[in-house]
Amino acid sequence: MDYPRYDPASPVTPLSPAELDGIDQLLQALPADGAMSLDGVDGFLTALQVGPPELLATLATADWLPWVWGGDGPGGNEAAEPFASKRQRKATVVQLLRQLRHLAHQLDTAPADWEPVFSIAEKGADEFVDARDWCAGFLQAVDLQPSAWDAAWADPALAASVAPLLVLGGGIEGVDSPAAPADDNLAALDETSRAVPDAALALRAHFRPAAA
Repeated sequence: MDYPRYDPASPVTPLSPAELDGIDQLLQALPADGAMSLDGVDGFLTALQVGPPELLATLATADWLPWVWGGDGPGGNEAAEPFASKRQRKATVVQLLRQLRHLAHQLDTAPADWEPVFSIAEKGADEFVDARDWCAGFLQAVDLQPSAWDAAWADPALAASVAPLLVLGGGIEGVDSPAAPADDNLAALDETSRAVPDAALALRAHFRPAAA
């Protein structure tokens, strides 16, 4: 399957709330196993922008983009894909590349103002941040080229910063991390989730020290 390459010099055209909601509804309706949630997509795309620069520079779009909707069929067979039409698939691809470009712009120009897309867990009148799907999406991007991230996980100066991301994402084989909060401990989940943006920014500073 041929997909347009990501162009880091393309215009910045952020998705509107309606477009983001449309992607969310589409992903929830897809019949494919492994389709990401909207916050998982945001974590996945963020990893591509804060992780090793060679990921986007060397990987073909077809090597990473289909992970969002659970993968293409054998040989990129369109008939095996979950989209209702070629038009729907093309529109989704364009929107995801726009979101990827917007993330790069946010992180380059105002990283302190960047806000990832996290779920919100509710208990009574209280709301708690839940970054588990976002972190799982982030670590799916790590799986594209695991060895490219090894130096970051081995850096003792990063261990405390990245621990929340690893804990909530399910961990990395061979990398020690604390135990995840219990599912019913929403306060601990909220506290750990709120530390995740700093983990992503710490990784960005590791891989892109000149941009930090």
